[in-house]
Amino acid sequence: MKQKQYSKMIFGCGNLIMGDDGYGPAVVDELNSHYDLDDTVQAIDVGTCVREYLFDYLLVEEGRPEQIIILDAVDFPDRKPGEVFEILPEMIPAKKIHDFSLHQFPTVNLLQEIQEHTGIKILILAAQVQFIPDEIHPGLSTAMSGAVTEACKRISKILTDTAN
Repeated sequence: MKQKQYSKMIFGCGNLIMGDDGYGPAVVDELNSHYDLDDTVQAIDVGTCVREYLFDYLLVEEGRPEQIIILDAVDFPDRKPGEVFEILPEMIPAKKIHDFSLHQFPTVNLLQEIQEHTGIKILILAAQVQFIPDEIHPGLSTAMSGAVTEACKRISKILTDTAN
């Protein structure tokens, strides 16, 4: 049985039980629950395991999507809590490559390789955290809840603009 092919993949990265780190999964849940995604778009909560999904697109030629949107919470000192902003893999500063999380693996290099070697467009839609707890603490801050709404609107516009 052949697996369904999607032209656009949305990966929500994060841990729902660690405060604002749950941004990515919360956006995916909102998109899947309240938005009418085209049947060529798939939004997946990948938790903290996005690497396995990304490797699939490096290794398999058939059925690659045209675009991957990655949603992740970040902590940049020059951003306001809840601020949603786009990052392209090549825009991540060299000094940030080793500490730009996307969940503790060399994702930045992997994202650049996917984009360069497969032609898949990569977009990171990040949101600035207000608070990441040291212990389990489910739920987003007020600022990050607003970021979820903003991210869904932006993704909807991105999908509409690329469909035309």
